[in-house]
Amino acid sequence: MIFKAVRDGRPYPEHNLTLKQWSEIPPRPLRLDQLITTKRELALDKLLAEDSTFYGDLFPHVVQWNGGLYLEDGLHRALRAALQQRNQIHARVLVYNGQPE
Repeated sequence: MIFKAVRDGRPYPEHNLTLKQWSEIPPRPLRLDQLITTKRELALDKLLAEDSTFYGDLFPHVVQWNGGLYLEDGLHRALRAALQQRNQIHARVLVYNGQPE
């Protein structure tokens, strides 16, 4: 199994972080098997696209909430890493207590 679990949706309240606020969180390495996805489906064309991060953050966004690490944005990048036989990625991790930022 690549991920710890696959969910359909976020179990935590909305955090309202902007892309600028995400960019201020330094990336850190995370093992793929620690992550819980928040999306069940992906678009194969995005997975295979060479420029999939051209307009977005280079690092996936993860929310640490109630003991779990939820992959909120970056599923395609995480799967691409797994296909390249890597077991970890660098991601920005928001430690979240459920209070809007």
